[in-house]
Amino acid sequence: MPSERVERKLAAILAADVVGYSRLKGADEEGTLARLKAHRREPIKLKITKHRGHVDHNRGSRSAGS
Repeated sequence: MPSERVERKLAAILAADVVGYSRLKGADEEGTLARLKAHRREPIKLKITKHRGHVDHNRGSRSAGS
């Protein structure tokens, strides 16, 4: 029996809710969006990349980036 490796793919949906987002954005819109981008870029994207994944679509505020 040949020992070829079968590559499997998994699709997952990640939804996150930022507690107090409206209040935070009202108090400091630029800072809130910058922190949100940083969280998305650092811990989340690093994990996705580590597991050879990618973000297909990003819903939400267009100004928050991906």
